[in-house]
Amino acid sequence: MKREFLTTGDGSVTIHLPDWNEQYHSKHGAINEALHVFIAMGLHAVLERKPMSEIRIMEIGFGTGLNAYLTLLQSRKIKPRVHYLGVEAYPVGMDEVEKLNYPKLVGNDAQAFLKLHSLPWEEETPLEHGFHLQKRKQFFADIGDKHSYDLIYFDAFGARVQPELWTESIFQKMFDALLPEGVLVTYAAKGSVRRAMQAVGFEVERLPGPPGKREMLRATKRSAS
Repeated sequence: MKREFLTTGDGSVTIHLPDWNEQYHSKHGAINEALHVFIAMGLHAVLERKPMSEIRIMEIGFGTGLNAYLTLLQSRKIKPRVHYLGVEAYPVGMDEVEKLNYPKLVGNDAQAFLKLHSLPWEEETPLEHGFHLQKRKQFFADIGDKHSYDLIYFDAFGARVQPELWTESIFQKMFDALLPEGVLVTYAAKGSVRRAMQAVGFEVERLPGPPGKREMLRATKRSAS
């Protein structure tokens, strides 16, 4: 599938798939979207709810590594150690990674960003003190983790182009993978997505969305579930 590079509204670059008219991040701003959806409404919200010595995060759609990079930068400021799993069926090539400008716009640590991508797949590796990374090449339908994560970043391609990734069966896997009181955040806000989450037992909140989107969703696995 053809791949192009698109500069988004905040100056950050994303990968665009013209055959689908879809991109890896919001055209209104890749970094702004990630900071709002996954860092502010995900990572920081979870840490405000419950103090912990370590936090386990699974990302659905490792993609460009932007969410992992921003979480790495946050790990230098927060107390819990971060164990981060990025699941991706079709990894981005290093030639594409080198064209992404995220470190120039935030963090100023290109070495760390490149290391995220160059570390071996299928094994957990300490990237630096306080941050361990594992990348797993896997289709989302094959995920079978149970009771393992405090937080899921659900960053799959949109339901318009890959509706099979936004179904009850996928969200059941996400529900099963979370620990009690675990949280899933996503940029999506479609009613069908919210209903699929609720059908498997999630308590779902509509929250203000990132630039260019009115709403996003945050789902919690309550302890009594």
